[in-house]
Amino acid sequence: MRLILLAIIAMSFPAIAREDMPANAWLENMSQALREQKFKISLIQLQADHIRPLVYIHGKIEDQEVAFLEHLNGPPKNAVRINQTVTFIEHDQPAYSVYANRIEGLFPVAFAGNIAKLESGYQFVLGGRSRIAGRPGQLVRIIPKDKNRYGYQVWLDMDTFIPLRFDMLTGDKQLLEQILVVELLVLEETPAILKEAHKQEWPAVMGLPERAGAEDWQFSWLPEGFKVLVKDQHRLIGSKEAVEYIAISDGLANVSVYVAKAGDAALPEELVTRNGLSLATERVGNAEVVAVGKVPAETLSRIAKSIMLR
Repeated sequence: MRLILLAIIAMSFPAIAREDMPANAWLENMSQALREQKFKISLIQLQADHIRPLVYIHGKIEDQEVAFLEHLNGPPKNAVRINQTVTFIEHDQPAYSVYANRIEGLFPVAFAGNIAKLESGYQFVLGGRSRIAGRPGQLVRIIPKDKNRYGYQVWLDMDTFIPLRFDMLTGDKQLLEQILVVELLVLEETPAILKEAHKQEWPAVMGLPERAGAEDWQFSWLPEGFKVLVKDQHRLIGSKEAVEYIAISDGLANVSVYVAKAGDAALPEELVTRNGLSLATERVGNAEVVAVGKVPAETLSRIAKSIMLR
């Protein structure tokens, strides 16, 4: 009986201590935890018919963030981040490095950034509490202010503020994607694997492709809070022609836009939605535009239609 009482007290203490903390403060503490704390999480990413078990380790060495992501199923596939450089290591191709603040494919990049920047497109609301991975968690709902993006909810560990679960939801609360932590270990010291990664000589960052002769495409409309992040040229699979590529994001939702002269590249011809990843194709003047992203299909179609040459 004494052990049961102690367990109840341990779970209720952080709840009492943080009873009055608003939703945005929970998220700001989460952002700091993801940047500053030393921890290891084992997690599962659920998406359509895909289940991906992952391990993520984070720490700091010489005031630099160091992180390691390992895919546990299938051929070896890892990623290492040293501050703002991410190196991808796969069994069937040479390692390569890119500039990035976070390792893609885990929690949204904005979770470790300036939470206030999300407020133009979302509002934050506290939910209930539940036990995840053996730890008490606080739910924070991230609710879109318009119909141009999906909603999210995240459960934060009440002791460390590290995310324990992350859901992406449609407007009618349909689950599109989930990241679920099954074990969280708070580390006293930076683990050896991160120390070795920090000492390792990684490939130089890949340079951006040349954009000689590229046209300056702009958008006459983007959802509130969305900004252009990258412009370059890509070659689509099955096509020898280079197409213009534009990446836009609001910090949580990411959209890729491809533009090609009509007939130059084989672009898709239909609108599809599967597990949150939507695709829209539009003819704009003599250009074909494809927009892909985890936002409603109608949003992608409007983004594609709004593109124009400056």
